[in-house]
Amino acid sequence: MPGVIFDLDGTLVDSYSAHFHAWTSIAEDLGHTLTEPEFQRQFGLKNEPILAELHAWTGRTPPSDAAVAALADEKERRYRARISEVFPAMAGAGGLIASLRGAGWKVAVGSSAPRANIDFCLDRFQQSGVSFDAVACGCDVSRGKPEPDVFLLAADRLGVRPEACAVVEDASAGIEAARRAGMASVGLCSTGRTRDEFAGADHVVDTLDELGPDVFARLLGHTA
Repeated sequence: MPGVIFDLDGTLVDSYSAHFHAWTSIAEDLGHTLTEPEFQRQFGLKNEPILAELHAWTGRTPPSDAAVAALADEKERRYRARISEVFPAMAGAGGLIASLRGAGWKVAVGSSAPRANIDFCLDRFQQSGVSFDAVACGCDVSRGKPEPDVFLLAADRLGVRPEACAVVEDASAGIEAARRAGMASVGLCSTGRTRDEFAGADHVVDTLDELGPDVFARLLGHTA
């Protein structure tokens, strides 16, 4: 049985503006004015390298583990407060998940996001009847994207071989992680992304509405 693994931020949830707002406020607290190009380059990475870079930009000494944890928790609190106002599910997400599950595919989330954010978003999806077979997050692995760990763990939790999985991602680091995992990849040009960033993807789309079981079957060489 084949599977599809979805990134969360920028793929299932249109969270770009909420994350940008949260990170700019944290950066301002540290004395740095975060530019959008800086944010775009960091988007999709784990909090630890982002916070280390913010400290370096302001000439601060590297933060302690406790300081990183506290800042990361505060950033995610601000993010969740922002998206709780109107939950920004990506257009077509619910329909795509339903069509995949209806066709017998397994679906998972494989994200660098903290577990609290994933749980918050999946609860919102659950309320609208959208559910997943497995979840793997950044806290479950020691290495973040572009390393393949989170996708390999998601596949393992699905009970699906890596070569029978396709990944949907909105960041080049995620596309590279899929390649290293031996999985097919789909690049989604969500907010702040361009097709040029997905040169390494097997397939590129502008919206989730362009995807369905037949597209993934062709990518994996299966009969739809």
